[in-house]
Amino acid sequence: MAKSDETGLHRRRFLKGVVAAGGATIAAPNARAAQTEPAGNTTKGTTPLPNAATQSQERGHPPDVEQLTTEKTGSDFMVDVCKTLNLDYIAACPGSTFRGLQESFVNYGANKRPEWLTCLHEEVSVGMAHGYAKVAGKPMAAIMHGTVGTQHAAMAIYNAYCDRVPMILFTGNAGPLTDRRPGVEWFHSVQDGAATVRDFVKWDDYPMSLQHFAESTVRGYALACAEPPGPVFLVADSKLQEGPLEDHEARKLKIPRLTMPSQTAGDPNALREAAKMLVAAENPVIIADRYARSQGAMDDLVRLAELLEAPVIDNRARMNMPNTHYLCQSERAGTLIGQADCILSLEPVDLFGQLNAMRDQIERTDSPKVKAGVKVISISTRDLLVHSNYQDFQRYVGADLNITADAQTTLPFLIEAVQRQTSASGKSGSEMRAEKLRQAYRNALERARTEATYAWDAKPISTARLYMELWGQLQKEDWALVSDSDFSSRWPHRLWPLEKHYRFIGGSGGYGVGYQPVASLGAALAHRDAGGRVVVNVTGDGEFNMAPHTLWTAAHHGIPYLTVIQNNRAYHQEIMHLQRMANRHNRGVTTAPTGATIDNPNIDYAKIAMGYGAVGIGPIEDPNDLADSFRKGIAAVKSGQPALIDVVTQPR
Repeated sequence: MAKSDETGLHRRRFLKGVVAAGGATIAAPNARAAQTEPAGNTTKGTTPLPNAATQSQERGHPPDVEQLTTEKTGSDFMVDVCKTLNLDYIAACPGSTFRGLQESFVNYGANKRPEWLTCLHEEVSVGMAHGYAKVAGKPMAAIMHGTVGTQHAAMAIYNAYCDRVPMILFTGNAGPLTDRRPGVEWFHSVQDGAATVRDFVKWDDYPMSLQHFAESTVRGYALACAEPPGPVFLVADSKLQEGPLEDHEARKLKIPRLTMPSQTAGDPNALREAAKMLVAAENPVIIADRYARSQGAMDDLVRLAELLEAPVIDNRARMNMPNTHYLCQSERAGTLIGQADCILSLEPVDLFGQLNAMRDQIERTDSPKVKAGVKVISISTRDLLVHSNYQDFQRYVGADLNITADAQTTLPFLIEAVQRQTSASGKSGSEMRAEKLRQAYRNALERARTEATYAWDAKPISTARLYMELWGQLQKEDWALVSDSDFSSRWPHRLWPLEKHYRFIGGSGGYGVGYQPVASLGAALAHRDAGGRVVVNVTGDGEFNMAPHTLWTAAHHGIPYLTVIQNNRAYHQEIMHLQRMANRHNRGVTTAPTGATIDNPNIDYAKIAMGYGAVGIGPIEDPNDLADSFRKGIAAVKSGQPALIDVVTQPR
């Protein structure tokens, strides 16, 4: 404490003194009114002398005074715990159930590591953490306001769970009923804070003490990162947050040291068997799904594919295989899987769906994509995180060799086993097979380029023209695409060179609408911190309408990225479903757009962007205006601003 604090009157002690003095002052008139003043004891203009009763009362202990301030709180210790973890940010829409924590993060924690980020909806807070983790390779934290905030955030949490993405989630809760203020605190509090989301988080806890909070938070961080990763959910009780923490209590508290778990590698015997199967195959195929978390993992996949001269089908749940390599044959998936005699599947999201097809008819039937006798090897951690209620684990299929391990950690050991097996057997990858694959790669690329020219000058604008005009302005930049392309005919994967791990981050995991704008914000934050890449998010209008206010957070916190609205003025996926139902019921398709279009009136997304503090351009209806619009948008991003360009497009 500074010398002036020692000799002067400390502000908080002063406030306590005012409370005590105020209480005595208020009580004094009542005490005087109860006295009977003796005659002759007063003089006009003087204070009467106290009688015996008053003197006796004053000699006793003063009444208890309610403590209204404290030097250190439980939430300060909670911040100390979080600062021992590798957390750079915590995102939140403000809420009173975590008011103690927020104040401590901002003041006691100096708003640094983690830095507090303001969002306008809990779904943005969690979705932001989702996109951030996929680029940064580590968790971000988000906090929700009690029952209602958790319900707001639930869909974003589910997306992250299905996508196996680590994050640390907190919610506030007023626990003991005697501590709840009448009214709103009862509506926003709950007996079991994680009940709403327990089926789709990896782990949860409701700490009952500050020591409990410290151990659970450190444990939660480690669990979130262990493969398969996922969200963990912790309840921060309001009384623990706001209660005073005396020095003697603080000295008893210990923050455990974070020890990160090592990732599981495949059993050596199983890998030797897998190598034998792959080397012996005439037509091996590799399918990569939720596999790569780093550039090193991509490089390993290329090494294995080249050793075997095996085509790779990248299902794009992550950036797995550079599409500039001739062995990246994703567009020929159906043909290659049908010809394969040995399939290696790396972290499959849906192994059954990789091997079988289902017809969406009145009676649903399935049939194998693969030929009889095909050998299937699976390397995956999917069996280590299976819950009962939410069926994200898909249908069961037994692989010939099921290796329960982290595929990224395991692949270098599999490469060694394949090298030893190749040397022992004297067999190497087929040069004839390699040449066929090179020719097939060239043919697929040429076909994609030809198809992109169709409707080149059409209005509404074709999605192929949109992506190629965007690429024309983007190709000289260090760029990252943080949106999926499934609803854009996969044009960037077919035409753009995706050769580095950070070029693409995969999709939502749970297909919850609204993921794209919020995850893009978090991904852009991580890219900003990594050196300022030009980040691009191409999103549908229906997707963007779920969270347009994301742009305010981007503008407020200086997170630059380009949002391109693929504006087909409809939930087109649902229109196609309605058309299918109408056909099935023999009713025609003319009414299919009813209830699924976003027009009459048309929405002006550029004005919305400007209203939130971002740069807004459009709507663009003439394809010849695309190049200039993209040039302006990229320039705004490079200057540090979020920007949005509204492009009126064809459905897909």
